[in-house]
Amino acid sequence: MPVRMRLQRHGKKNKPFYHIVIADGRAPRDGRFIEKIGTYNPMTNPAEINIDTDKAITWLGNGAQPTETVRAILSYKGILYKRHLLKGVAKAALTPEQAEAKFQEWLKAKEAKIEAKKKSLSESKRTDKKKALESEARVREQKAAQVAKKRLAEMEGSAQEEPAAEE
Repeated sequence: MPVRMRLQRHGKKNKPFYHIVIADGRAPRDGRFIEKIGTYNPMTNPAEINIDTDKAITWLGNGAQPTETVRAILSYKGILYKRHLLKGVAKAALTPEQAEAKFQEWLKAKEAKIEAKKKSLSESKRTDKKKALESEARVREQKAAQVAKKRLAEMEGSAQEEPAAEE
């Protein structure tokens, strides 16, 4: 019975939301599963991932094979790196304190990178909005100038008609 770590789709049409589950490899995608270890929401930017690290490491140690997408998620969250460090501890290449220090250092760098991405996204959104408002203001000014020109032409035309009516 090959055990897989896979995504189980939930959510509405065109609004996917996934549960990260441990399931028998022969079970259908959204069918029976052994254990739910997390969630993945790809609709947010950056994607929102909640996963129980200890359960994931335990299942990887027990031989569960992640799908390509789940492997990418585990790598993104640092679970594969933590498992790698724990293997080093088991082989006595590292002490547990060294492994934890390396993982925390990696985690800080990763969080800084994510925060930078969020900041750049919000900054680009703000600049796009500012550009849109400026272009709307230019269009509004052009239309106002055209209307003023048209009214001026109408006023001159009516001023010329009035003296002709007096004669």
